[in-house]
Amino acid sequence: MDYHLAIKTAFASEYAFALKAQNFHWNVEGPSFPQLHLLFERIYDEVYGVVDQFAEEIRAMGVYTPASLSKFNMLTMVEDENSILTDRDMIEELLVDSDKMAHLFKITFAMAEANGDHGLSNFLADRQDQHKKHSWMLRATLK
Repeated sequence: MDYHLAIKTAFASEYAFALKAQNFHWNVEGPSFPQLHLLFERIYDEVYGVVDQFAEEIRAMGVYTPASLSKFNMLTMVEDENSILTDRDMIEELLVDSDKMAHLFKITFAMAEANGDHGLSNFLADRQDQHKKHSWMLRATLK
């Protein structure tokens, strides 16, 4: 995959991941509602908190940042969820996506390093670490 396309894909996927976590935050139900409502909020807050920095990292590469729902939809590796899932299914789906994001950031980190973009690679390494933490929390919640 082309380096710039890979970074844009990671960006669009990160945005889609945050939106899915927010969807689950809004729509979770069941006996674990309070805990899951808060967990999903913490996840999407953390991810949305770096979206602007991520966009600026892309602009610093000299390319344009995707910034429309249609472009996000074309690029994302995180599938949209239009159904209202059970609380357990929400956790499982977000876990799969978080693991996917950690892997995507691992790949884009290696690409950034190969291109000598060490500031970007540091950012991508931090994103991988955050998704590993999100995955750990989601996985622990499933036990």
